Amino acid sequence: MREIVFDTETTGLNPLGGDRIVEIGCVELFNRLPTGETFHVYLNPERDMPEAAFRVHGLSTEFLADKPLFSEIVQDFIDFIGDAALVAHNASFDMGFINAELVRVDRPVIDSERVIDTLQIARRKHPFGPNSLDALCQRYNIDNSKRTKHGALLDSEILAEVYIELTGGRQADLGLAAVETAKSERSRLNDGVRVGLKRPNALPNRLTESELAAHQAFVATLGGDVIWKDYIRDAADD
Repeated sequence: MREIVFDTETTGLNPLGGDRIVEIGCVELFNRLPTGETFHVYLNPERDMPEAAFRVHGLSTEFLADKPLFSEIVQDFIDFIGDAALVAHNASFDMGFINAELVRVDRPVIDSERVIDTLQIARRKHPFGPNSLDALCQRYNIDNSKRTKHGALLDSEILAEVYIELTGGRQADLGLAAVETAKSERSRLNDGVRVGLKRPNALPNRLTESELAAHQAFVATLGGDVIWKDYIRDAADD
């Protein structure tokens, strides 16, 4: 199962009011494990950078001036995400910006059905919170010491680890591996028991004639084709 964990940095909070994406970071997961494949790009927002946003991510108007426009990288972005599920923290924020940019370049928007919101998962799993990305890192002992400012790729890499923990990915994999190992070990030991302890000759029947007769009389009272009759026949044959 292929999934893309992603994050965006923007000029503000309102994609419909003129705010734009300035950075996209994506991390590929396959069966809840990072593959090492990433997508990362800085974007020229075609506008100035408000001071409040600059304090969050540190991306200045000057730094972004020579970066590509969204229209220039949109196909690369679409090719990278493919038809995979998209994972984000507070996904409605990031998807609002992604879809606003797609509309601007006349591309189809991404259906919300393929989006997984880790904030919603965290709120269900930890209803008393806190459930910010930093708080979840602390809860799951994930190193976020490099996160001095928000950065789309770094945040995606950290979120990928959080997502795996939230969904029990590592524990589930380890559990299945342990079960398979245990099954294999039991099979090996059972084979040893069957082969190593098999008697060359069956033990002689220890039942006396009177004991066998008494048991036959008791089983006869059970009626029907009960399984004990097979053992009586086996004992008689011995």
